[in-house]
This record gives sequence, structure tokens and C-alpha cells, in this order.
Amino acid sequence: MSREILVLGAGMVGVSVAWHLQQRGHQVTLVDRREPGHETSFGNAGLIQSEAVRPYAFPRDLATLLRVLPNRDIDIRYQISGLLQAASPLLRYWLNSAPKQYAPIVAEYAALINQAQDTHAEMIKAAGAESLIRRDGYLQVFRSAKAMAAECRLAEADKARFGVEHQQLDAGTLAKMEPGLAAGLVGGIHWTQPWGAISPGGLVAAYAEAFQSQGGRFVHAELQSLARQGSSWQARLGNETFSAEQVVMAMGPWSSQWLATQGLSLPLFVKRGYHMHYGSQGQTKLNHWLLDSDVGYVLAPMQAGVRLTSGAELARLDSAPRYQQLADAEAVARTLFPLGDRLDPEPWMGGRPCTPDMKPVIGPATHLPGLWLACGHGHQGFTLGPATGKLLGQMMDGETPDIDMQPYRVERF
Repeated sequence: MSREILVLGAGMVGVSVAWHLQQRGHQVTLVDRREPGHETSFGNAGLIQSEAVRPYAFPRDLATLLRVLPNRDIDIRYQISGLLQAASPLLRYWLNSAPKQYAPIVAEYAALINQAQDTHAEMIKAAGAESLIRRDGYLQVFRSAKAMAAECRLAEADKARFGVEHQQLDAGTLAKMEPGLAAGLVGGIHWTQPWGAISPGGLVAAYAEAFQSQGGRFVHAELQSLARQGSSWQARLGNETFSAEQVVMAMGPWSSQWLATQGLSLPLFVKRGYHMHYGSQGQTKLNHWLLDSDVGYVLAPMQAGVRLTSGAELARLDSAPRYQQLADAEAVARTLFPLGDRLDPEPWMGGRPCTPDMKPVIGPATHLPGLWLACGHGHQGFTLGPATGKLLGQMMDGETPDIDMQPYRVERF
């Protein structure tokens, strides 16, 4: 039965949810204050990470905690105000990262990740977006033989358990694959299965165009208010009021603020990230996405140039940008690859919406009939958007989802 559904948020998750619901015959309106794919989905590394079966855990060993404490590392930085605001979910994040608690989370997270590429493939075909996709994986490079050996052990375990494919590279093989890299690397891992989008925002926009071409509606407006009246939801969007039988909250890091107005507390916290595009010196070309594992940044060959993405910054969503983390990553990256001039007027900044147990929230809102949640995807919203859309569509239509959705429901909090 066709229903009127309002999807709030036009990032990768929201657009994917809207597309799947439209495919199911519903009347769908997608809403965002910006054009599709221009918030968090715009600024990531562009990887569809089929190998990412282990979510990012909170460091628990003393050596790492002592390393992070001075707040000078590139992979993770923090602002005191952000730590104070998110103290409770961060404590739960740390507790959930203990081996006993983390082990079942990996299995539940992997169940979602295993849905990622097939669901993206369906949407890529529908959007005619094949030209934006590269299917040659990415390289994780190491300066430390000890660190590489540890990662290879995990890779072998993930291959046996989850079918994650990889190739170990010695320094010579790595140099042949990426001749532009400086000497000093001991080798790397070629994760062969992931895909890369050379314009992450462009891919989301292509998905949104496919949604609209099938009759979906996009409203470019700011959400002013949201309330349930009788059997429907009323949303004030700019100067208009829209009514819908059902609403999907997919506003990324802003979701918790709006859910709080409905009496629903969602323990989201934010990991901010930055990026900048660069030219290359001379004829040097970056052939693959590249993760500098020992330092914590990514170099990605994008349409707009070589994109450098920083690590994570624990901060308030509304805090002023702090670009030093990106500048420090750039300084190290220049010793590894001959980056040219900066190409953007200023660095981009966005916020990843994270949960204490590292899993997204997908499913109905407790005690709020007609309100559905699709948020909290942390580092993997770009990867998991289409899978979220498919699974949520199955739930909303009363079907049995392809995987058990109990681990992702909001009631777990």
C-alpha cells in the first residue's frame, strides 16, 4: 500500500532510504537544507568499504592512551568541550570496546557491511554512475614491520571468518604499484575488494537524481519544526507545512537534537573530520586510495585532485574549526607523496554521527508511531547508506529483513 513518507536528511543514508522507498511504490519527499550529498557525505574518503567488518574501537591499551593524551597526534585529537559534552556516551564507547563486549559487535557490524556492495551496485546502475566508481581497492601502507605484521594477522582472521580478501605487499611490489611514494615503507596491504568513488558528493547527487527521475520529490528547505498530530506527522519546512503518514530521521549528527524534541534521547557523539584537495608535482600520479596506517590519514585520487582526509576530532558539532590536525597530516603526507599546491579556498569540515556501541540506529522510534530512525553510522555512512535504505524499507513494509535488525534498534540504549 502506497504511503506518504517524509525523509529528513539528504546525505548518503537519507538519499538511499528515499530511493528504496520510492522503488517500493511509496510517495516520498526528501528534505535537506542543502543540496543532496553536501554535508558529511561530501567530505569522506569516498571508499565503499566491504572489508571494514571491524568498527573503530576506543583505544584501551595504556600506550595508545598516553600517546593520545598530549593531543598532538594526527589520527585522533580532541577538544575539552567536546569531551565534556559527550562524557557519558564516550564512557560507554570505551566500555563497549573491551574484548568481551566488542566481539559480538564485530559480528553484528559485519552483517551490515556484507550488504554494502550489492546494494550500492543496484543504485549505481540505476543512477548511471559507473563513471564515478573505481574497483581496484585501496592500499594500507606501513613504516613499521611490527605494525604491518599485526594488521596482517587480523586480515587473515577476517579472511577466514568473513571472506575479506587482501594481498600482502613487500616494499618492492608496493613501489611498483605506487611509483610516486617516497622510500622508507616496509610494505603494505592491498585490500582488493573495496570500491572508491572519485566524487563522493557526486555519487550521492547521482543517487538523488535517480530518485527524482522515478517520481520522488526533493525539497530544499530548513526543518523548522516536527510534531505528530493525530495519525500523521507535520513538518514545517521553510514557509510551508508538510504532512506525512511516516517520517524517517536521517539527519546524521543533527538527528539527536531533533529526536530530543520528541522526547527520545539518542546518545550520539561527533567525530569531526577535515579534508583538502591538492595537485601533484610534475607528472606524478596517485593510482590508488592510500591509508597511511602509522599516522592516520588517507590520500585519495578524486576528480577535484588528491584529497587528504584527516583523522578524527572529538569535538562539539558547533565548535569552530581547528585546522592544525589537517595541517600536520599534510606535512607528513608531503614526505610520502609529492603533493602540489592546495586547490580549495579553505579546508572542508564535517561531523560523523557516532554511537557508543559503534553500530547505527536503524528501525522504528520507541513509542513514536510512524517515526523511523536511520542515523548514527559513524565512519561508514557512505558505505552503509544503500544497505540501510534496503533494510529499513523492508521493515517499514512489514517484511522480514534480509538480516536480523534487532542489534540496530534504538531500544538497545
